[in-house]
Amino acid sequence: MTHAETVLVLDYGSQYSQLIARRVRELGVYSELHPFSIPLDQIVALRPKGLILSGSPYSAYEDGAPISSPEIFNLGIPILGICYGLQLMAYQLGGEIDKAARREYGPAHLRIDDAKDLFAGIEPDGADGLDVWMSHGDHLTGCPRGFVPIAHTSNAPICAIRNDAKRIYGVQFHPEVVHTPKGKEVLRNFLYRICGCSGGWNPTSFIESSVAAIRSTVGERKVICALSGGVDSSVLALLLHKAIGDRLMCFHINNGLMRKNESESVLKTFRDTFSMGLDYVDATDLFLSALAGVSDPEEKRKIIGRLFIEVFEREAKKIGTVDFLAQGTLYPDVIESTSFRGPSVTIKSHHNVGGLPEKMNFTLIEPFRELFKDEVRAVGAALGLPDDLIWRHPFPGPGLGVRVLGDITRERLALLREADAIFVDEVKRAGLYRDIWQGFIVLLPVKSVGVMGDGRTYEYTAAVRAVTSVDGMTADWFRMPHEVAARISSRITNEVRGINRVVYDISSKPPATIEWE
Repeated sequence: MTHAETVLVLDYGSQYSQLIARRVRELGVYSELHPFSIPLDQIVALRPKGLILSGSPYSAYEDGAPISSPEIFNLGIPILGICYGLQLMAYQLGGEIDKAARREYGPAHLRIDDAKDLFAGIEPDGADGLDVWMSHGDHLTGCPRGFVPIAHTSNAPICAIRNDAKRIYGVQFHPEVVHTPKGKEVLRNFLYRICGCSGGWNPTSFIESSVAAIRSTVGERKVICALSGGVDSSVLALLLHKAIGDRLMCFHINNGLMRKNESESVLKTFRDTFSMGLDYVDATDLFLSALAGVSDPEEKRKIIGRLFIEVFEREAKKIGTVDFLAQGTLYPDVIESTSFRGPSVTIKSHHNVGGLPEKMNFTLIEPFRELFKDEVRAVGAALGLPDDLIWRHPFPGPGLGVRVLGDITRERLALLREADAIFVDEVKRAGLYRDIWQGFIVLLPVKSVGVMGDGRTYEYTAAVRAVTSVDGMTADWFRMPHEVAARISSRITNEVRGINRVVYDISSKPPATIEWE
């Protein structure tokens, strides 16, 4: 999809690179994240209003550091370098960077030496500056020719620089993180004062342009869509229905790995509330038979993905000629395949079903390829999707198949469904559901001795997993209030016959993943 104005973020490997792009969009300007090595002609073709150079774990002068072509500084496009981006700018344009006498990681106070353009109109946090977040071991000791320093800290004598003639700026701190309270105002100044952006990127504008693009692409032909009931597929179905009405054909495939009452809820919502055509396919027996005795997580994912394709293909043939397949691919999925060093290593098969385009002769429609998860939620809200669906925690494509560790049986799935329903109920009762980015129960292939009444038990262990995150790329374990954790444990061990022990997972991502398999 083309956009009236775009700001490009060049990724040098910072953990905050995606966050920069998100912040720009939150300020009403469409942004894209690209590897630092993007060719100059591609940058020019995208006609960006500005470039933002991200941070990096590297030093600009070390072997193997990510280095862009210095010609980006001659394109006549406004540029903002952040942390490593500032240092790279200085390194390539003749300035001086050295290891700082004292590395700076965490809060600092930025003293503003020149409050025009980049720092214009920003109320100071202190007497003469801003509270900012630092993360660097190098600093500038000399500006490149044509640049002047415009801010400093007690540890970094040159903490922000400007070249008026070329509209090129650099800051040592990270304006994109919440720990820099006025950081969005700095970014807003860059976007609107320096780049001359007019804004207008929002869920409503996205819906309008997407509906027009879908109608233009599809014409009078048909589109099929797998509707699991998750956030992405639900919003996708509503957007497509708004665009092409009854020419959208949706399938809900129950693979036997859904959560408690999940399929029934999906059918009720989309058939009754939104009056959409939705075919229900119960493939429980097929999936559970194929998964019997399989404990390897990657093999589980491949079996589930293969069978989903087979069932989907079988059902699609019943419709007749269909030209388009809609998928809820998100922008982080696209970014992961084009990381700053190339495609990321495969940790596990992606949670969305892969392979459909290769197996089936469809043209793909992926309207969310440019959106982050929170933007999809905002689009869903604008389309009228109920809050309980908009804020539903992410659910993997293989479903409970990767939350029942070890062998998958009907008995173990039933235990997990009941335990998971209790977890969700208690978290919602406590008003914590939206504070948790993703939360669920894992049934372990472990039994332990317990005591219930006067008798000895030997039953399964359930693990509670709850994390906070922005987009799932990194995550921290959620600090569950003890009284809520106690209620969850008490209810599971009392109400779910077959589980006598509950444990809490306090691993972050990395080094762990969010899902256990």
